[in-house]
Amino acid sequence: MNRQNHKPLSNWLSGIRRLAVGASLALAGTAALAASWPERPVTIVMGFPAGSGVDVIARGIQGPLEKEFGVPVIIDYRSGAGGNLASSHVARANPDGYTLLLGTAATHGINPAVYKELPFDVEEDFTPIAPLVDVSNVLTINPNVIDVNTVEEFIAEVKANPDKYYFASTGVGTGTQLAFEEFNARAGLKMVHVPYKGGPEALQSVVKGETCCIFNQVQTVLGQYKAGTVRLLGVSTAKRVDVVKDIPTISEKAIPGFDSYIWFGLFGPKGMDPELTRRINDAVTKALKEPAVAERFVSTGNTIRLSTPEEFKQIVHENRKKWAEVVKAAGLTPQ
Repeated sequence: MNRQNHKPLSNWLSGIRRLAVGASLALAGTAALAASWPERPVTIVMGFPAGSGVDVIARGIQGPLEKEFGVPVIIDYRSGAGGNLASSHVARANPDGYTLLLGTAATHGINPAVYKELPFDVEEDFTPIAPLVDVSNVLTINPNVIDVNTVEEFIAEVKANPDKYYFASTGVGTGTQLAFEEFNARAGLKMVHVPYKGGPEALQSVVKGETCCIFNQVQTVLGQYKAGTVRLLGVSTAKRVDVVKDIPTISEKAIPGFDSYIWFGLFGPKGMDPELTRRINDAVTKALKEPAVAERFVSTGNTIRLSTPEEFKQIVHENRKKWAEVVKAAGLTPQ
C-alpha cells in the first residue's frame, strides 16, 4: 500500500514545488517590471473633451508627472457617454502602468447609479492609484432673476415660491444636477431642472437670465464672478475654499453637515502590481507637494487631496454609495 501511494505523493509534491517556483518567477517578473517602469510614454485617458473642467485638471498634472516619471505623459481624449467610453478603454488595457484613467466622482460615483448597464464594474475592474484634487461646487445665481444675498435667503425665497425658479445643469444625471438635487432635498425645495449640453451653455443660461442658478465648480464660475455677472452664495464643501474664502459654506448656517464635492483621481486597469501602484502614487504625491503645482490648483478653486491607494479605494466605495442614494431620492430613472 505504501509503495502504491508513494509515486502519487511524490508527483503531488513535485507539482507543488513547480507551482511555488512559478509563483516566485511571476513575483520576480512583476517586481522587475515595477523597478524598470516607465520605459516609454505614459498615457492618461480622459473621458471629457479638451477645454472642459476635467481637462484643466489633466493639463495641470501632465507636466508635473512628466517631471516625476522622466518620460512624456500623453493625454488621450475619449469623450462620450459621460466618461464611460474612456473608462471602458482603460478597463480592458494591459495593467502595466502605461495606460491610466483620469477618473472623477462622475465616472466612478455617479455613473453606476444613472446608467442601467456598464461594461465594467467601477470598483472591481480598476486599480485606484491616487486622488488628485477635490473641487467644491458653489451655488451661483443671477441676482436679476433671484435677488438674494445669502443661502438662507435663497432657501426662503424658493420655498415660498415652489416650481417658480429654474436651475441649470450640464445634463441629466451629471454632478451639477445631482448637487442641486441633494441641496433641494436637504432644504425641502421644489425647483424646475433645465439640462444643457455642457458647462459653458449651462453657465451662460444663468448669466443671460434663462435660469436663476446653478451648482457648478468654483474654477468654472470664477471668471463670471470676477466680472460681476453672477453672485456666489455658498460653497458646497464642509470647509471654505481659499480662492473665494469670503464665500461661506452652505453648512455654516443654512444646512448643517452639507458636504458635496467632485473629486478627480488616477486609476489603472485591475491587476496592477501593488509595488507599481505605490510608485505611481508616490510620484503623484511628490508632484502635488511642489509649491508651484499646489498653488496653481488652489488658485483655481481646487483642494489638494493626498492619500494611499487603499484610502483612495475607500473614498471611491463611499462616494458610489452616496450618489446612489442621491439618485434614488431624486427619482431619476437610469438611462
